[in-house]
Amino acid sequence: MQKKVIALAVAGLVSGAAFAQSNVTIYGIVDAAYVNSTGDRAGTARKNANFSGINSGVMAGSRIGFKGEEALGNGLKAVFTLEYALANDVNSTLGSAGALQSRQTWVGLSSAKLGTVALGRQYAPGFYAQAKNDALMASAVASPLAVLNAAAGNTIIAASAARWNNSVTYTSPTWSGLTARGIYAFGESGGSTADGISQGDNGMFGAGLNYANGPLNLDAVYQSRLSVATASGQIPATQDSVNEWLLGGSYDFKIAKVFATYQDQNDNNGTSANEGGNDTWSVGVQVPVFGNGKVVASYADMDWDRNNAGGSKAYAVGYVHTLSKRTSLYTTYTVVDNDRNALVAAGGVANTSAIGEKNNTFAAGITHSF
Repeated sequence: MQKKVIALAVAGLVSGAAFAQSNVTIYGIVDAAYVNSTGDRAGTARKNANFSGINSGVMAGSRIGFKGEEALGNGLKAVFTLEYALANDVNSTLGSAGALQSRQTWVGLSSAKLGTVALGRQYAPGFYAQAKNDALMASAVASPLAVLNAAAGNTIIAASAARWNNSVTYTSPTWSGLTARGIYAFGESGGSTADGISQGDNGMFGAGLNYANGPLNLDAVYQSRLSVATASGQIPATQDSVNEWLLGGSYDFKIAKVFATYQDQNDNNGTSANEGGNDTWSVGVQVPVFGNGKVVASYADMDWDRNNAGGSKAYAVGYVHTLSKRTSLYTTYTVVDNDRNALVAAGGVANTSAIGEKNNTFAAGITHSF
């Protein structure tokens, strides 16, 4: 209630009459941690790489958001969310383009009976599936699954790659625990060509099903996009489709909550000697301890489809201690082992990861939501 009062007061300074008809809420997360990472670089000519410092958004992305709704009658509502990333460990929250970095910014119409249609920058279904089925809460630094997915270039990930610009989404009502999601993101390329290959709209498509009933959660996701060349060269820009799918789930046994995922990316480009396809699987567990704490652990494995490309493995352990409904302390330790023939190096901190080396990352921090 207090957040709504504050939000309405702030809005009233701009246009009291306009906001008087709406229900607007300010919300956010502030997360910061001490992070120490070391990479045992391969080769005699390369020394170890180290990082030590304070990072923002380690266990949960720091953000500030505004969301609201307006009743339009007959069960129909206008809804919106404006959510922006924060870098609370430095003196700026501005992106390279001189504007706040948008996490999700959209507006739409919602009906309890028919579902919600929205337009803007939005989460693809893969975002939700990863966040719900990862024991390390999709931490970009600590989660083995998140770290390997980032290296693989997958869009089924709870990170920026799963936030799609220029998109239209549909979210169904929940029917006996089952919810459906769909998204199409327009590439807005104008039908240009490259190397004689028509790019068309260059759009992206995704669909997902979630079943949540008591202790059980299940997810199935499919996402597709056109290939885009990357700096590491793992996906050539032939403009063929890159298709991904995921199956994931979790079950809360009370004495322990277990998690598992399996996903595959098929880029349909080149040959087995030149492609960026990969498959990634993970298992994890959360064990309640001390009444308001939990021990967390996870293991993930990612293998490249390209001939003789190897892969990467990662595991992590940690502890999360809840101080209140909004504040928690955490500490994690993550190890990533990259094969010598891995296509791309994985690591929680980019400058300590390299192909053919093992890196480890320790983090200890605090998360506060409001």
